[in-house]
Amino acid sequence: MKYEAPVGKTIFDDAKIVGKSTRRIDGPLKTSGMAPYAYERHDVASGQVYGYIVGSAIAKGRIASMDLEEARSAPGVLAVIAATETDPLGSSNFNTAPLFGGPEITHYHQAIACVVAETFEQARAAAALIRTTYDRDEGEYSLSRTVEQAASDTSKIVSENVVRNGDFESAFAAAAVQIDQTYTTPDESHAMMEPFATIAAWEGDKLTLWTSNQMIAWGRAAMASILRMPKENIRLDSPYLGGGFGGKLWVRVDAVLAALAAKAAGRPVKIMMQRALTYNNATHRHATIQRVRIGADKNGKIAAIAHECWSGNLTGGMDENGAAQTRALYAGPDNLTASYLTELDLPEANAMRAPGEAPGHLAIEVAMDELAEQLGMDPIELRILNEPETLPSNPSIKFSDRHLVECLRVGAESFGWANRKSRPGTVREGRWMVGMGVAAGYRGALIMKSGARVSIDARGKISVETDMTDIGTGSYTIIAQTAAECMGVALEDVSVDLGDSRSPVSAGSGGQWGAASSTAGVYAACVELRRMVTEKFGYDPETASFADGMVRDANVVRALSEAGPLSAEDTMTYGDFQKEYDMGTYASHFAEVAVDAYTGEVRIRRMLAVCDAGRILNPLTARSQVIGAMVMAAGAALTEELAVDKRFGFFVNHDMAGYEVPVHADIGQQSVIFLDTLDGVIAPLKAKGVGELGICGPGAAIANAIYNATGVRVRDYPITVDKLIAEMPDVA
Repeated sequence: MKYEAPVGKTIFDDAKIVGKSTRRIDGPLKTSGMAPYAYERHDVASGQVYGYIVGSAIAKGRIASMDLEEARSAPGVLAVIAATETDPLGSSNFNTAPLFGGPEITHYHQAIACVVAETFEQARAAAALIRTTYDRDEGEYSLSRTVEQAASDTSKIVSENVVRNGDFESAFAAAAVQIDQTYTTPDESHAMMEPFATIAAWEGDKLTLWTSNQMIAWGRAAMASILRMPKENIRLDSPYLGGGFGGKLWVRVDAVLAALAAKAAGRPVKIMMQRALTYNNATHRHATIQRVRIGADKNGKIAAIAHECWSGNLTGGMDENGAAQTRALYAGPDNLTASYLTELDLPEANAMRAPGEAPGHLAIEVAMDELAEQLGMDPIELRILNEPETLPSNPSIKFSDRHLVECLRVGAESFGWANRKSRPGTVREGRWMVGMGVAAGYRGALIMKSGARVSIDARGKISVETDMTDIGTGSYTIIAQTAAECMGVALEDVSVDLGDSRSPVSAGSGGQWGAASSTAGVYAACVELRRMVTEKFGYDPETASFADGMVRDANVVRALSEAGPLSAEDTMTYGDFQKEYDMGTYASHFAEVAVDAYTGEVRIRRMLAVCDAGRILNPLTARSQVIGAMVMAAGAALTEELAVDKRFGFFVNHDMAGYEVPVHADIGQQSVIFLDTLDGVIAPLKAKGVGELGICGPGAAIANAIYNATGVRVRDYPITVDKLIAEMPDVA
């Protein structure tokens, strides 16, 4: 099915199941410990043994020698795979860093060996017996240094993404009020609950990987390229994931080494990447240096706006486009947005929840707060005043559906914004200084081709098969809701099978496109199945209705079960008409914080998100997505930082003790309001997704609240106690 024009009224506009808060259908499995995560798939292959990864102890250079004999002769050892004895593997479009093979080292904790043994403890003990010597090369591990060098040597800029409209420099110079500030964000880790894990088994030349992966089709293609084998001979199965946040968009070395180790040992091999390796071996969010300049008249109307972002990566890597949201947020006829990339020898940086926009909001939304302060203007009214009519970075592009102003007004009313004191540092409750902050949020609403297979059995039960994944977002439930709505059956009469590459290719989980895309694919398959049912019954497909397990046409009624067994498969694709629109999601984010006047300790008392994201398919699970994103944003604002050893090129705090992530208990109250909006441009269900919108802006709202509480503006994230206390007002 091809979506070729904005849709009018659909069956979902009078839905009985879609759009209703529904408990996760996979909830009982997860709460009982019965949901099969990758490392726990004990029943999928008999005779499983254990692999243990050895990581490089240098960041750049080469292996001079490896002594493997003691490890090979250790108790229980079945095989030892070493990079020095393995030719470099193939590459793929889904990985920048080499995953295994050859003596060259490009980043710290790059996998250099894998030990396979009968037990985990035997594999770990034997891995410690490998003796490796290196020839170390000098590397570049400082983003700030490469940015300084690029100022005089443009060859240091390996890629750039620049969009200009008008003459920013002249308009900015002429502006009555100017903001020119630089904001920095650190490298961050996905730190997902479930580590990277894979069980691999060979049957002849066929490989099966039971793994933890967000994008099954991408992973299958990547493994085929890396192992230089036909993708038809590879099966990936990933029904449940314990979090991914973009880190599991790509296969990592656990999958690659499990496949190689299973071949070498002649047994199924299971590998879970050690937590300590996750931070340097897997991908992470880039650090950024962002300069924001805004020029406005004395009434707050923006004339010129520029947002430039610098990030670094390995050779061939992607950038972190922190200016992405600024291209859509505020009117300003003369604008400049740019993302520049330099080369670093740190581990690979890649997509992490709302790549670009999550750190980008920490700059632009604080800069807007600073502009409001300089103007003596309410920061909400400043944002509303500069609401654009078309896309600021390309005025010929219309918005498909946009309600950011409503988000701001509804949020202000609900949060009690009128009670905020505009002068910083004026609200005290004992030792606590109290403040409120606000930020707008934007995340592009991407849509992807997605397919599914939907079947009816002889009992009238519906089954859905698609390689879509559930990374904790509730995919099982919204897909079941969609099929139940389309086929006119109860939710309990639908079963859903996800994450298996033998099923039709879906959009996968990533980029906030998963919910809208995967349900559109299920809808396409259901439309085809409905056509087949009406054809079998001799009904008119235009007038037949499906409800309560029955199919009606005029005065004729038959049970849906009479059509079974029957199966239909289809894929939803999209026409070029969408290129005429900017399809986005919008939010207002509010935060109230208390800061200890003596110690600088920050406590988040309450947070609110008001979201404009089209139809909310399941408000209950959508709320979970948003409040989880709020917590993640709080981490970026206050605690999370991968500390770089700039001498030896690695992230020092590569464990959960040193890399500090907040939890829901760290926030007193979290609230979410969903606007009742529908976007007929994007997809048949008129939904857009909220999984990444929830992290776009809350961190800036927290930063702005800290300023309102204390009068201290910290532009170097995270806002830790040491940075605050140095500028805090004296305590009488």
